[in-house]
Amino acid sequence: MHKILVLYPHPQDAAKFRPYYETTHMDLVAKLPGILGYRYSFDVGAGPGEPAPFYCVFEADFADAAAFGAAMGSPAGAKVAGDAPNFATTPATVVHYEVTEG
Repeated sequence: MHKILVLYPHPQDAAKFRPYYETTHMDLVAKLPGILGYRYSFDVGAGPGEPAPFYCVFEADFADAAAFGAAMGSPAGAKVAGDAPNFATTPATVVHYEVTEG
């Protein structure tokens, strides 16, 4: 299993970010070829008394690194990547990795 994790910093305009993200952007994500599942949350926490370091987190699953690469290299992947500036005022932190299960 290969995962992608996207950590979005607090935006300048949260009232614009969330509705756009939940409708337009997630519609694009759902069209990625080979995506096995995805989830996101705006309920991001931190340690006691600490502010949340991120506004939104997203993760998605792919069968393997090749499937992830193919998805992101596809026209649908280009649309997902190209859409981010439409709602995210600050670049997100993006990591992807192979999952080892115990």
